[in-house]
Amino acid sequence: MSIATYRMVLLIVIMAAASANGDITLENTFRQVDKTTAWKPAETVKIGFRTFHPQGLTAVGDRFFLSSVEVVDRAAGQGIGHLFEMDREGNLLREITLGEGEMYHPGGIDYDGTKIWVSVAAYRPDSLSIVYTVDPDTLQRREVFRFHDHLGAVSHFPDKNLLVAVSWGSRRFYRWETALQEGKWTAPNPEHPVMKPNGNHYIDYQDMQRIPGTLYLLCSGFQTYSQQGDRFPSLRLGGIDLVHVEELCAQHQVPVPVRPPAMPVWTQNPFYVESMNNGVRFFFIPEDNTSTLHVFEVETVK
Repeated sequence: MSIATYRMVLLIVIMAAASANGDITLENTFRQVDKTTAWKPAETVKIGFRTFHPQGLTAVGDRFFLSSVEVVDRAAGQGIGHLFEMDREGNLLREITLGEGEMYHPGGIDYDGTKIWVSVAAYRPDSLSIVYTVDPDTLQRREVFRFHDHLGAVSHFPDKNLLVAVSWGSRRFYRWETALQEGKWTAPNPEHPVMKPNGNHYIDYQDMQRIPGTLYLLCSGFQTYSQQGDRFPSLRLGGIDLVHVEELCAQHQVPVPVRPPAMPVWTQNPFYVESMNNGVRFFFIPEDNTSTLHVFEVETVK
């Protein structure tokens, strides 16, 4: 084992041990949230740069990372995939571009304790994807593998050696085994993941967040519903699910507050969740281009 590999393994063990109690509490706390729970708007933060079409959100310390797609000509397969770094006041710190050719659409992202994982795909279902890791300190990106499907969101469990993803519309779950080789994460058998149809049909997952120290993901998304014959949706429904990564199915499902039909649902598309003393705090960025970070606090401990 090289020194770099040893250091990364040691860091993963330390972080898993340090975060286990708090993150297991996050799992248990989220299970206490249900359709009767009150969501308290806590803060709105104007984002001080053009965000294009936001896709995924994760946090590294006091910094947020936001993936977004800039469409130039969708019919011609032209666009730019962005990964923005910003502070919690909405100020842009740094950015990089991701993708290659028609693969310019980044999806939901997640931070595994050392790297940010992001997939970039062609802007259509059943297309092609590149899975990257990004170093949050240097913003150096590295291609891990390519896959013959549109991967809409990815999340890595370094202590379990598992990578989980969903397809376009989250109709399929995928799971790969990963390995740490010379300090770099790999997927030894990228073309043959475990695949399972998603039995949840009330929302399509858009972004995902692992709960360290557990085998659970928080998956957020939305779906629009219209009455037969209507041109416009009568309901935009958003939700967040607790998904077991070995079973690849939801064990607890929570709707988010409903907004007027003309407004984007809170979980379109980026989200992030963190623990607070008496509950959980949710972050959403539902608007395109001129965006706002919306913060809700949910109390589960009285």
